[in-house]
Amino acid sequence: MPRPQSATSRQETEMASKSLRELQAVGNSGDPVQRLRLLCLSRGAHGILGLGRMFRRMDEDGNKNLNKEEFTLGLREIGLEVTDEEINEMFTKFDTDGSGSVNLNEFLVHIRPPLSESRNKVIQEAFNKMDKTGDGEITIEDLKNVYNVKSHPLYISGEQDEDTIMKKFLGNFEQDATRDGKVTKEEFFNYYAGISASIDNDCYFDLMMRQAYKL
Repeated sequence: MPRPQSATSRQETEMASKSLRELQAVGNSGDPVQRLRLLCLSRGAHGILGLGRMFRRMDEDGNKNLNKEEFTLGLREIGLEVTDEEINEMFTKFDTDGSGSVNLNEFLVHIRPPLSESRNKVIQEAFNKMDKTGDGEITIEDLKNVYNVKSHPLYISGEQDEDTIMKKFLGNFEQDATRDGKVTKEEFFNYYAGISASIDNDCYFDLMMRQAYKL
């Protein structure tokens, strides 16, 4: 199975450059949510994935909810230049039930670029194929059922063993500092939402996914 679009792919580079230009054009004005999206995309397909992982580290009790302090700290840490007023505006927007906390998963769905129904569907198909156990995470054990490394050049040459090659594949969806060998559905979608932002044509995106995962 071919590895997913890498960080050096032409499409991802174009998407990052375009997002950076748009971010510079907007400056510190405009919708802060859109600015955050552009900031993430300017860092490549891993930008939104990195945002999710950073906020997850801050969610110490693991309840997938962020209080205002955690939310503020996260936005500052990623480098978004926002005023206190804009933070209040964003927090209020995402605290839909007025509970004083923001659901992390819902927040990330709003931040990543919108996906059409057809793109959502093909990404879901690819994830389902990889997640053989159906537990919502892709691990090396899942890959062993669908990814045959024996034709991989580094396996043939003896430079890398099966587990190393599989860890490398999973690493495409994770950042170096936070790799845990598990790819959640959210991480998978966040990665391909970033890739999707660089592809205008739905049919081309669908073809790319089907070829990569033999759907």
